[in-house]
Amino acid sequence: MFEGCTSLTEAPELPATTLASYCYWYMFHKCTSLTEAPELPATTLASNCYRSMFEGCTSLTEAPELPATTLASYCYWYMFHKCTKLKKITMLATNISASYCLQDWVNGVSTTGTFIKAKEMTSLPSGSNGIPSGWTVIDKD
Repeated sequence: MFEGCTSLTEAPELPATTLASYCYWYMFHKCTSLTEAPELPATTLASNCYRSMFEGCTSLTEAPELPATTLASYCYWYMFHKCTKLKKITMLATNISASYCLQDWVNGVSTTGTFIKAKEMTSLPSGSNGIPSGWTVIDKD
């Protein structure tokens, strides 16, 4: 929808709480001036729903809170890939068993930052498919 809009600085409201497959796929891909992401209140995800949504958004410093507790296949695939200034993510998933749900989702983000996760989440890996390497991890009650 807005892919490649290099002058877009603010995103429209996205109030959906239940998503369909591919609904926000590539929505803000390479929107290099986007500094503030929209709230993403969805708690029911579908395959590929946020795939590459913010990929290449090089001005984005904070991700929207991701409240869904169960991820769908490919849902966060490349979501923040190459968001080089991204320094804060709140991701509250406790079930990440779906296929490729976190594939390279944080590859290329800032080398330091804060990752807030659900206290119950104990199996989240480090690196581009989980918590960015070098980031501080905080448990949210």
